[in-house]
Amino acid sequence: MLLRAGDFAVVAAGGVLVAALAFYAWNGDRGDTAVIRAAGQIVQTAPLTRGQIFAVAGPLGITRIQIEPGRARVLADPSPRQLCVKQGWLSLSGQAALCLPNQVSVEIRGRKPAYDTLGY
Repeated sequence: MLLRAGDFAVVAAGGVLVAALAFYAWNGDRGDTAVIRAAGQIVQTAPLTRGQIFAVAGPLGITRIQIEPGRARVLADPSPRQLCVKQGWLSLSGQAALCLPNQVSVEIRGRKPAYDTLGY
């Protein structure tokens, strides 16, 4: 089975198309605001322009949320499994870390929403 010049052109065009679609799909909108909720209510909206640490009270105790320029994360949480802490840094619009046992969450928002709706 031999490949001809036209076959190479088709393979190359397919590779370029796949690379462009992958870049488009995974290159999300950078967030510019962190929305912090406790028990479903917004308690703080903070820009991602300067470093800050917020302490948010929940049923299990205090959740600490750290903001640095361009990103945010749950620094510490009293929840037993620490899933929201393990989520790590959030920087793209639509990303969220949910500390469900303590009913605290942080969501990143950008200029345009990543989803039509986001339910907790």
